[in-house]
Parts: sequence; structure tokens; C-alpha cells
Amino acid sequence: MDKQRTLASSASLKGTALHTGENVTLTVRPAPVGHGFKFKRIDLPDEPVVDAKVESVKTVERATTLVEGSVKIHTVEHVISALAGLGVDNALIEMDANEPPIGDGSAAAYVALIKEAGIVEQDAPRSYFTPREPISVQVGDSILTILPDTKFRVSCTQVGPEGRFTQYLSAEITPDFYETEIAPARTFVFYEDVKPLMDKGLIRGGSLENAIVARGDSVLSKEPLRFPDEFVRHKILDIVGDLALSGRRLRGHIVAVKPGHGPNTELARALVKRHSDYVAMAPTPIAAEGGVLDVNEIMRTLPHRYPFLMVDRIIELVEDTRAVGVKAVTINEPYFQGHFPGHPVMPGVLQVEAMAQVASVVMMRRTENIGKIGYFMSADSVKFRKPVFPGDTLFIHCEMLSAKKRLGKAACRCEVNGEVVSEGELLFGLVDK
Repeated sequence: MDKQRTLASSASLKGTALHTGENVTLTVRPAPVGHGFKFKRIDLPDEPVVDAKVESVKTVERATTLVEGSVKIHTVEHVISALAGLGVDNALIEMDANEPPIGDGSAAAYVALIKEAGIVEQDAPRSYFTPREPISVQVGDSILTILPDTKFRVSCTQVGPEGRFTQYLSAEITPDFYETEIAPARTFVFYEDVKPLMDKGLIRGGSLENAIVARGDSVLSKEPLRFPDEFVRHKILDIVGDLALSGRRLRGHIVAVKPGHGPNTELARALVKRHSDYVAMAPTPIAAEGGVLDVNEIMRTLPHRYPFLMVDRIIELVEDTRAVGVKAVTINEPYFQGHFPGHPVMPGVLQVEAMAQVASVVMMRRTENIGKIGYFMSADSVKFRKPVFPGDTLFIHCEMLSAKKRLGKAACRCEVNGEVVSEGELLFGLVDK
């Protein structure tokens, strides 16, 4: 099972902020499971914390800015990009100013900072968003689309004014690829945009030491280009950081034409909305070939019936490897009469049963297993983290770890509102009816 990751220790970085020009010290710290990325302003009274979520994005001119009340965090995309790009899920980012240091204009300094702190696995599974159909946004002449995929890929086209510096790159974004091929790419600006930005009070800390200036068909920089297509690589760096504001890791193929912080964050908003639509169980096709099974299809697959059928719908089914099921928990469940009067709580053993039923659906979809029945054999590493109450919607995730002729082993978890409430590894056997 793919586990969440955080930092092994804390590490600090000092430097100058790009837009405000202030000196700032930034410290990355470990954070607990489910924490995500948060910024803490230790220079302000009460040291307020701002969630790195797209809901907090207020301005996106030349950078992504988070605002919560009167607290602002400018230019968050590079540090978040480095964390997400290296596979970190949870981190607290402390600053004594309102903008992270710009470094050399790339994410290389943050990659070095994260590697100094170290990365460790945590005792909880990662939560992924895997769209089932394309999601697209258009802002001006920028178009970004996410296509269903089993990996995280980006195909990006960067186009400058009058078609200058048109560049294209397509790649799977893994931690190793990000560190060597994306993180070193520096931010850039076109010469004709410099004065307007300065007139707006931006790029006060900008220089040729932390940005590339494109003038005509030439570039001005303290060092040669690090890549022939450095501009498009930096655009991908920004995409990774801005989409991390959706709050979930993504399995999908992003196709981006002329991206920018505005279009990027609009796509992040679209991801959040689409996930909410899935959670709300918006009407979807129920055909098996679409990867979605309704309750009738489930009952044709499993022998369970009322009151012991613990799955209402399968909303994701990827061949015979993984599935996501849904169970709407209502007060009408018969077990609530005795568990417990006046304080109804779904029994943990029934959550485990729900996991086993989703795992059985995965196995029973195999042609050679049609007509068989699965018997629960053991449950290992079972943990119950939060109670489940009437009115909750249980999302049951199952990923097959091994599948032999007569035995199947699966890593499973139940989530409510995106938080893990129970989990375990299940072993079951298949026999003829």
C-alpha cells in the first residue's frame, strides 16, 4: 500500500523574497498524517496558520498567493512544488515573513532543504484522486485538460509573446525525474513585462541571479540556460505546485497549453469540485464496462443480501487490481438498535466486512472466479481510527497485494470525508459454491 510521507526532521533556509524583496527564514517541519501542507507565520501575533488549499488562493499575478483573513502568504508554488514533487504529503512550513525566499528562481534550493530534512513513511495510506473522464479549463488563450491515467504525467506547451520560445515537454513526474529534470528550471520573465510588474510593486527582489530575462530572441542570465527547454520545465514546476493545492495526489495526464498560475489554480478548483461530485455520488453510468457497478451488479457478483450487504455501489474498478466502493450509512441499519442505544456507532467488524466485500468484487470480476465464493480467512494490521455514525458515507478502498488461484490478499481502508476511519490487510480464500 502506498503510504503517506512527511519529513524526518526540520531544516531551515534563508534568503530574499522575489516580489516583496524582504529577507526571510523558512523552516520545513514534520507533520502528522492527513495534515497536508500548511504555512505558519511566526512573525505575526498568535502565529496564524494558513492551509495550502486552492480555496485560500486569492491572487495569481506572477505567483500564487494564499489569503486567510488578514494573513497572506505570497509565492507559495515553488516550495509546495518541491514537497509534492519529491513525494511529501504532510509538512508544516514556518516563515518569519509573508513570502518564501526565491533562491535562484528554481525549486533546487527547496529540494536540497527537503533532502537535508529527510523523508519518512507514515502509518496511513495516501489518498489519490483519479478522474474517470477528462476535466478541462480555459482561461483566455490558456487551456489545461486532465485525462484519466494510472500515473501522474504532464505534457506542456509554453508559448511566449509572438510565439517566441515555444517549447514542449511531456514526462511522467516521479520524484527522481522531478529532482533532476524539473526542480533546477528557473523562473523567467519577458523583458517587455518587467516595467509593468515593477510599476505594480512586484519583483522587488528580482535580479538576474534569480530569474531569466528573455529579450527578443535572446536571454539575459547570470549563467547559461540549464536546459535548452528550461522555460517549459519551469512551467511544469509551477503546475506541480499549483495542482498540489487541490489537497490530493493526482493520477492523471495533464495536457497544458500556455499554462500560468491563474489557469493552474482554476484546474485545481475543478479537481476539487469534481471530487466533491464523486463524493456526492452524482449520477454516473452503471455499466460494468465503465468501471462502475450499481447494487444490482454487485448482487450478481456477491452472494450477500440484506442485512449483510455492505456495499451500495462500486465507483471505481480498475481491472482486477483495485476498487472503490461506497456504503451510505443510515439510521435504518438494523445493528444501530443495539450498537448503541442513544449513541449509534457502526461496528468496526462490519467495516472490515465492507472491505472484504469490495475485495471480493475485485477478485470475482476475474473470469476464472465466476461462480465461486470468497471466505474471510484473516485480518492483519487492522486499525480503527474514528467512529462512523449514521449519515456518514463510507468510501471503501481496496488494492490487491497478491492474487493466487485460491487465495487473495488485499490492502483496504475506509474513509469518511477524506479521512481514514479504519484500515487493514485482508486474506480470503475462494471456493466453489
